[in-house]
Amino acid sequence: MNSDDDKKLQALDLKIAKAMQIDVPPLVMPELPDIEADNVTALPMRRRSTRAIWFAVAATIVLASSIALRMSNPFQTYDTLAEEVLAHLDHEPAALRVTDVAIPDNSLARAVPANVAVFDRDTTLITYASPCIINGNSVPHLVIQGERGPVTILLMPDEPVSDVESIVGENVHGMIIPVGDGSIAIIGPRGEPLEPIQQNVLKSVTWTT
Repeated sequence: MNSDDDKKLQALDLKIAKAMQIDVPPLVMPELPDIEADNVTALPMRRRSTRAIWFAVAATIVLASSIALRMSNPFQTYDTLAEEVLAHLDHEPAALRVTDVAIPDNSLARAVPANVAVFDRDTTLITYASPCIINGNSVPHLVIQGERGPVTILLMPDEPVSDVESIVGENVHGMIIPVGDGSIAIIGPRGEPLEPIQQNVLKSVTWTT
């Protein structure tokens, strides 16, 4: 760096030093006049309309109720037990899924209470189990995997039948079998051989009611 550059830097340092020595007066805020409460007008608070909210809530409740009624239809009556069993299958299509995953033992225990029946699952792949309502009574609803698709089993200890009753649906067939003071419904896809399933179920179920 030459002498001219040194002089320029020294001159710049002097200017910066002088600038930093300038006294800056303190900031003074102007005094605001006192506000008299009598001269202040309160603005009305804007209230949010709740009519639209309650309308939306009511519409949601009505929609949910209509769906529940359409699915469960507690006021529907059936001429035969077979008709009610077929209608119940239509209301629970999610149960009829093809899978090789068995439900855990605690799920089976909740669906088949010990005071209703004992179901021996040693030789049966149960892929669905839930309590359902048949003729006003809570009954175990089970699904196993057959050769052609899921097979539904309804354990109905409070639904006696005098003889085997056939079940014929659009795409399914089955039977209601008298077992002690109750009955068991077995329904599978068209073409599903139900005799082996029937024999296995009759060996596996024991009423405890």
